[in-house]
Amino acid sequence: MTFLEEPAPSAGQELLYTADLAEDGYVWDLTRVWAHQPDVKEQLVRLFDATADAAGLTPRDKAVIVIAQARAVGDSYCAVAWSKRLADWADPQTAIAALVADDEPFSERERALAAWARTVARSPGSSTPQDVQRLRDAGFKEPQIAALTVYAGLRTAFSSINSALGARPDIALAQALDPAVRSAITWGRAPE
Repeated sequence: MTFLEEPAPSAGQELLYTADLAEDGYVWDLTRVWAHQPDVKEQLVRLFDATADAAGLTPRDKAVIVIAQARAVGDSYCAVAWSKRLADWADPQTAIAALVADDEPFSERERALAAWARTVARSPGSSTPQDVQRLRDAGFKEPQIAALTVYAGLRTAFSSINSALGARPDIALAQALDPAVRSAITWGRAPE
């Protein structure tokens, strides 16, 4: 359970809970946080989608970005959720590589995205023209670079909000991970 009390019943809260129950059979801990502001969560999800689309990000690109930024800020929740996705799309070894910042199994595009996501999450004031050039060299144009930076920044804010309010990776979600993948997540809150 998060640090917040259970949200007051509302149409937005009910919609979020119903969606989780229908898809996963339980209400995610982070949903309990966002059910206090369901309209804000809906707007944030639309921004995630719009910026990812504008940047031309694939689902795998998004996983690489989210895992890199989650590791950088110590967010175990997004690391669990997105490493599960990456393991399903690729394999557990690829998810582990992303979690430990081993760029070997990734394309130059994915390496550039991970490096940029870590910079945006950890120390945006340390970015350099060379960092942006690396994104250009990976095939991104200026509007895409702006969009993917917004995406990485929003994902970092999302992680920070969830962590600050005590959201923990759900036990069912963590148990669905390959044990080797789960053991590679050595930061953040433990599943509950």
